[in-house]
Amino acid sequence: MSPVTRNQVAEYAGVSTAVVSYVVNGGPRAVSPAARERVLEAIRVLGYRPNATARALKVGSTRTFGLITPDGGNPLFAELAKAIDRAAAERGYVVLQTSTDGDPATERAKVAELLARQVSGLVLVTPSEAPDLAGAELPVVAVNRMLPGVSSVGPRYREGARTAVEHLIWHGHKRIALVVGAGGAEREQGWRDALGEAGLSADVVERVGFGREGGYEAGLRLVGRRTGVTAVFASSDLQGVGLLRAFHEAGVEMAVVVFDGTPEAEYCWPPLTVVRQPVEVMAAEVVRQLVEGVVPEAVAFPAELVVRRSCGC
Repeated sequence: MSPVTRNQVAEYAGVSTAVVSYVVNGGPRAVSPAARERVLEAIRVLGYRPNATARALKVGSTRTFGLITPDGGNPLFAELAKAIDRAAAERGYVVLQTSTDGDPATERAKVAELLARQVSGLVLVTPSEAPDLAGAELPVVAVNRMLPGVSSVGPRYREGARTAVEHLIWHGHKRIALVVGAGGAEREQGWRDALGEAGLSADVVERVGFGREGGYEAGLRLVGRRTGVTAVFASSDLQGVGLLRAFHEAGVEMAVVVFDGTPEAEYCWPPLTVVRQPVEVMAAEVVRQLVEGVVPEAVAFPAELVVRRSCGC
C-alpha cells in the first residue's frame, strides 16, 4: 500500500492541508480544538506518518547527530554511545551511530556519509585524525582526544592516572609497570608524575593495543622478564582483563589498577580497581555543545578512583 498523504488526512478530517500541517508541526498558527481533534482522529484511523526528514530539512535542521566510534564492541564506547543517545533524546535529537574498526580511511568515509545525510552535528569518539568537513558548517565534538579547531570533551587523564598510581604506592609498591596503548600519553605522564614524586623508577613500560589481547600480551612479557614489578597501571579496562588472565595462568600475584571504569571491570575476577571516566557528565556536555553550537573549546572532567579488589584492598 502507498503511504498515506497529508491530502488524504485533510480530506478525511474535512480541513485544509494547511490545518493538518499546523497540527502536526504544532504551529505556526492556532487550530480550533474541534479541528485539531478531527485531524488527530484522521491520523489515527488512516495511519498517517509525517515525513520527519523532509520536515526537518524544510526548517533547516535534521535534529540528528552523527556518532562515530572506533569500535562498537568496546564496552567504553558502547557506554558512551548510550549516554550520548539519552542526552540527545532529552533535547529532541536522534543519533546515527557507526564505527570504523580503527581504520582512518573508513573514518573519513563515514564522516563524508554523515555529512551527506545533513546531520546537525558530529561526534567523533577517539578519532584517528582531524575530520575533513569540506566547508560544512556544523558543530563537531571530539571525545577523549584533542583535535585542532574542534571542540573536545574528556576526562582529566593525567590527573586520574596519577591518582591511580599514588594508590598503588600507598599500598607499598616500589616497582610499578605501565601498560599503555597508542594515544595514552597523558595517562603515561600521570604515571610518571606519581613515580617521580615518590622517588621511584619509571622504567617498565609495555606499549600494546588497548584491547584484552594487548593486556594479555603485556602480562606475559612482564612475567617472563622478571623485572621485580609487583603492580601495574593499565590505560584501559580491557588491558586490565587481559593482564589478570596472564597473571592467573602464570600463578603470579600482581596488583592492577586501570583507567575507564566500564561494567566489565566490575564483573571480572578479581574486580578491577579503576579510575572511572565520568561518562554521563561527558555525554551531557557533548550534546550541550552540539545543540548550542559553542565556539570550539576543550572541556575536561575529573575522573573518580573506584577501589575494588585488584589493587589489594
